Amino acid sequence: MADRVEMAEIRGLNIDKVAKGYAERTYIFKSLCTVSPMDGDSIRWYQRTAAHLTATSPSTITVAPLATFTNLEVSWTRNVSYPQKYGVEGFISMEDIKSADPNVLTTTIEQLTYAVIKAVDADIFTVLTDTLGTGSAGINTVTTTAPWSAASGQNPVEDVLEALYDIETYDYDTSNAVLCVSPLDKKSLLDWLIVTKGNSLGNFAGEKVLSGELNKFLGLRVIVSNNVTADYALVMIPQKSATFKQYTPTTARTIEEVGLGQKIRVYESGITLLTDPKSVALISNTQ
Repeated sequence: MADRVEMAEIRGLNIDKVAKGYAERTYIFKSLCTVSPMDGDSIRWYQRTAAHLTATSPSTITVAPLATFTNLEVSWTRNVSYPQKYGVEGFISMEDIKSADPNVLTTTIEQLTYAVIKAVDADIFTVLTDTLGTGSAGINTVTTTAPWSAASGQNPVEDVLEALYDIETYDYDTSNAVLCVSPLDKKSLLDWLIVTKGNSLGNFAGEKVLSGELNKFLGLRVIVSNNVTADYALVMIPQKSATFKQYTPTTARTIEEVGLGQKIRVYESGITLLTDPKSVALISNTQ
């Protein structure tokens, strides 16, 4: 039977299942956020301006028996945000549907889904960086001692340690923090580790030559993405720094064009909330 509008199958291939599975394993920055559902066309949320409460002298948290407790107030910034909608569609002719290999159909669905994923992830990165450090959220910012791609003088260890220090200043636990870099910065870090510091690192540098991989740096899991803006790197705490409020999850549907074929439509909507800006550090001048 021919598919009807809003059915999610083409010749027995459940395109919604394919799209959801592909999104689940491909998202980068969304996977670093806490994902939770939202209802309505807007959401009111609160952004922390400090990590922990402290008493200001002469007040003290240590109190004598029967003494009045010191009053402390949490500092928040109240915001209202609206979900952003993302969507693309593609067309497969009835002739291709009848004759195409399932891999061709699957690839079409995955590439449409990836277009949505890339757009969502790019927006999440923009929010995490507080629009590259110029917004009002007040994330931590670090400028490199020299670009990581420079011929000499660079010290990415110092730069990343400074980012961690800034985050820890606000009492955040950085044991699970990640370092997000562009492919070029990954190359620069590997080049620095192998060529510049190779002699002092011994077998470690040799292993990097053989594998060409950079999974961790100073204990931080390294995340590589083309959505990382050139000349920047980011240190953040997964599932702590930001929340992605999901209005509509990644969804794929088919729409029949009688006698012609079928449209495949992939869409999603949601909004990223930078709830803990001080748990983020933006490193600039990396290139």
